[in-house]
Amino acid sequence: MNPPPRIALFVTCLVDLHRPSVGFAAISLLEQAGCTVEVPRAQTCCGQPAYNAGDRTTARELAATLIDTFAAYDYVVAPSGSCAGMIAKHLPHLFDDDPNLRSQADALAAKTYELTAFLADVLKFTPTPPPYNGTATYHDSCAGLRELGVKSQPRALLASVPGLTLTEMAEPEICCGFGGTFCIKFPDISVRMATDKTANIKATGADLLLAGDMGCLLNMAGRLSRENSPIDVRHIAEILAGPTTTPAIGKTTKPS
Repeated sequence: MNPPPRIALFVTCLVDLHRPSVGFAAISLLEQAGCTVEVPRAQTCCGQPAYNAGDRTTARELAATLIDTFAAYDYVVAPSGSCAGMIAKHLPHLFDDDPNLRSQADALAAKTYELTAFLADVLKFTPTPPPYNGTATYHDSCAGLRELGVKSQPRALLASVPGLTLTEMAEPEICCGFGGTFCIKFPDISVRMATDKTANIKATGADLLLAGDMGCLLNMAGRLSRENSPIDVRHIAEILAGPTTTPAIGKTTKPS
C-alpha cells in the first residue's frame, strides 16, 4: 500500500493575517481526502507583491526560501489561485540565470496546486459536507482561472453540498477590481469594477458569495458592506469542510 501523499499547505499571507479559518478548512479537506498535511513554519510570502512591483531581488529571495522549505514534500497546495499561480507560473523565471536553482524552481512549480484543482483533478475527491440550505454564486478569480484553469473544479465540488443551489452571476470571470496593487494605484477604476461586480452578485438573489482567493473575497465583501448588502461572503473551503462558527468575511460577531 502506498503511503498517503505528504502535503505542504501554503497558507498565504491573507489567510494567515485575515482568515485563518480558511487554512484550517483546507487542512480538514485534505485530511478527509486521505492526505498527510503539514504547515511548514519557514514558509513566507510567495513574492507576488514584490514581483508585480518590479522588485525582482526581493521576489527572488522569497522564492529561494520557498524552494528550500517545500523541497521534501510530494505536493504544495494553496487555498489561492493567485499564490499558486505565482509559484507555478512565474517563480521559475526568477532563476533563468541559474540553471541549478531554475531546475529546483521547476520542480516546485510542477507540484504546486490551487486547493480545489488539487482536490478535484489530482485526488479525484468528492467531499461530504453538511447541508447548506440557500443559494450561492461563485466568482472566478483572475489568476486561478487564467493561469491555472480553475473553473469547473470548484463548481463540481459545490455540487456535493446538500441543499445548496448555485446560481451563476453575469460575467463571473470578470475581475472584481482588487488586482493586488492595482486597487491602490487605480482606486477609481477599482471601485467601479467592484461596483459592477457587486451589482451582478446581487442580481442573482444569492445569500452567499463564494470564491477561492482571499484578495477577491475581501475586496467584494468590503464593497458589499458599503452597499449595506446582507450577502454573506466566504471562501469555498469553508463551505466544503463543514460547519464553522467564524462570521462571514467582513462581518463580526454581534455582542450578546
